[in-house]
Amino acid sequence: MPAKASAGVLLFRRRATGLEVCLVHPGGPFWARRDVGAWTIPKGEIEPGEEPLAAAQREFAEETGSPVAGPFTSLGSIRMRSGKVVYAWAAEGDLDVSAMRSNVFTLEWPPRSGRQQQFPEADRAAWFSIEEARRRILAAQAPFLDALRAWIVYV
Repeated sequence: MPAKASAGVLLFRRRATGLEVCLVHPGGPFWARRDVGAWTIPKGEIEPGEEPLAAAQREFAEETGSPVAGPFTSLGSIRMRSGKVVYAWAAEGDLDVSAMRSNVFTLEWPPRSGRQQQFPEADRAAWFSIEEARRRILAAQAPFLDALRAWIVYV
């Protein structure tokens, strides 16, 4: 496994109108005014010695405030432009996105101000159709949507 790796869970649910996926919007000042192309699966770094699926489950809970249960299906991995590898699993379930609560991180903001502020790792979560999710998700993570759709067709 590469030195920099993340893992996450793409939660999905079936509706009469079709498949929906749950994505989160990154918190913090860099992402505050970005929407289209900014959303991600709930994910985060794999700790040394941690199994990727365990990291995915931990990160989902940290970013949404809710645990996620399996069964889990691997959606494979992608390599980000930064070189980081992201592993993803799909799980069917539901999440009340209005009750979402995320862990926070501390950042000097504004830059070089000496002032430390806390921001949520994810500032909101939402359910999207696959088509809308494709518009909202970071382009590098779009293959996870394709993998989910392909897997659903064969289940």
